Amino acid sequence: MFFVFWASKSRNLFARGVRFVGQIARPVAEDIIFNSVCVNLRQRKWKLLSQLAPSFTSSLLSGVFREFRNCPHLLLEFYQIIGGNEAMLDSLESCCVVIHVMVDKKNYDSALCLMKELIVTKGYLPLEISEALICCSGTYFQSSMSFYVLIKACTEIGATEDAYEVIKKMVKERIWIPIRAMNKYLSHLLRIGEFGKFWLIYRELNSYQCYENVNTYNLLVYALCKECKLSEAFSIFYKMLKKGIVPNVVGFNMLIDGACRANDLVLAEKVLQKMQKVSWGLVFPNIVSYNCLINGYCKRGKLEIAEKFLAIMVENDVKPNLRTYATLLDGYSRNGCIEKAFSLCSNMIKIGMVLNSAVYNSFIHFLYMEGDISGASLILSDMMEKHISPDKFTYSSITKGLCKRGLINEALKFHKWIRETNTPEDAFVYNILIDHLCRRNNMPGAKQLLCSMITLGLAPDQVTYGSMIDAYCKAGEIQSAVKIYMDMVKVNKEPNLVIYNSILDGLCRVDSLDHSSALIEEMKQRKIYDMISLNTLLNGFCNAGKIKEAFGLLTSMAKAGFLMNTVTYNIMINFFCKHQLFAHAKELVQVMRSHGIDPDSVTYTTILTCLSKYSGAEEVIQMHDFLLLEGVSPDKETYETIVFPMLAEACKG
Repeated sequence: MFFVFWASKSRNLFARGVRFVGQIARPVAEDIIFNSVCVNLRQRKWKLLSQLAPSFTSSLLSGVFREFRNCPHLLLEFYQIIGGNEAMLDSLESCCVVIHVMVDKKNYDSALCLMKELIVTKGYLPLEISEALICCSGTYFQSSMSFYVLIKACTEIGATEDAYEVIKKMVKERIWIPIRAMNKYLSHLLRIGEFGKFWLIYRELNSYQCYENVNTYNLLVYALCKECKLSEAFSIFYKMLKKGIVPNVVGFNMLIDGACRANDLVLAEKVLQKMQKVSWGLVFPNIVSYNCLINGYCKRGKLEIAEKFLAIMVENDVKPNLRTYATLLDGYSRNGCIEKAFSLCSNMIKIGMVLNSAVYNSFIHFLYMEGDISGASLILSDMMEKHISPDKFTYSSITKGLCKRGLINEALKFHKWIRETNTPEDAFVYNILIDHLCRRNNMPGAKQLLCSMITLGLAPDQVTYGSMIDAYCKAGEIQSAVKIYMDMVKVNKEPNLVIYNSILDGLCRVDSLDHSSALIEEMKQRKIYDMISLNTLLNGFCNAGKIKEAFGLLTSMAKAGFLMNTVTYNIMINFFCKHQLFAHAKELVQVMRSHGIDPDSVTYTTILTCLSKYSGAEEVIQMHDFLLLEGVSPDKETYETIVFPMLAEACKG
């Protein structure tokens, strides 16, 4: 009996023992591997560690990295051996320790690659990584520059909001925001065109008393120049100087480029001349400085001054590059100096410069615009023989040239050839064709091209939609225009001011003034409206005879700080003339002059055309004389068809 009892108890003990061994076998095995890894790691036995790598788990590696966190050199060597191991990437803690080590050794590129792999390949959220970075930091690692790498990784993969969340996390955890991280995020916002958000984030970061360096100020100057706020850009630059921050050539070049874009070439020249003095003799003009000025003068047809700066450049030992010569060459060709352009091209070849697509594009653009299609075709052939790939500017020049000459079928055939040669396409060339077809009121053809774009996976942009909307509005097909507008909104394309103004004009053309007023209110709320918008609505009210609404709009314009311009006055003069209120029209001309606004040829034509319908020759001639005395420029055609015959008749009498 005893043996039976003992046997049954033994079986129970054995079963429990088996279960216990099963529970501890795996951890014990991992402990053995862990100890083996630690021993071999201390002795740097990399071959044995490579053999053990298939047995690594994420928990094991976390333990190893925790054990050796005070030996960063050793951990970095270990990571270089097992970096591609799947278990390594599964251990976020281990990866963050490695990132800290890499950053500590200023190996930012490797840290960035690992960070991107964690986000893109393994799917870790940037906030998860930031938490892990904080947990891993402490006595041995400083976390702030690791966060810079994380923010940089987010911006490079387009995770803008995630980067911002990481910055907010740093603020919350009172982690110092490195100036490089701040500048990286701000520059990313400018690169993707988020200027509004740029200023919001800058002010927010500034409230945390983040340190600003010369690169921060350069970003501010760049943003203001892009927004055409040149005086504010100079104010920021002087603020930087007052703080004792030494400017670099990049900041000066941004101001030069901004002044050139604002057509203030005298100011751009002054910046270049005073660069050395303002920077306490530390900064000198470089190739970019001179190229900006040469480009500015070439665009305005002042080629002699551009040549002068080329000479100054050489005198100051700044060697002109391909862009310098290509800019001058483009200036020559656009201003009709084709012989000078070819001469400069020959000199470029003589001094060993390899011509690029920009040089060829200048010749192709000029020849196509001049109608020399055979000459342009020869240039294109030479370009391809020399294995210089045509780009979108080449194709757009050819397409524009053919459209301008009325050769739309040839332009479409050329576009078909581009597609057949498997040339990478974008919306650029399509926009030229669609715009031309819209201008010719060939809406079926434009719609067909739009469908072709979508079928090929090319996303129509604001220009594409804008051309279609404008054409439908001008044709009075407002419903079709609104449908295109809705299609645009559905694909998250924000309408710009030009598109809003087209729709507003279309609504006014069909006397849908209630909808026009509602649209202008929406535009005001979005802060996307200008003088053109207000003048369009004013013209709509005047054409519909709604004089009360017209004067109400004029009052609200004045309150909002919009001063009446020549177009505004011409609209009101046209209204008075249509209602035979010529005395009021004359008074309005005098009011224009008193406010420093010059009446133009439209003013002249509007008054005299209407007056000739309702009055005799004497009144027309008197009005003509009055307008001349008020400084109005007469329109040649109006004078020859209305005034001159009346003067001739009066002389005969």
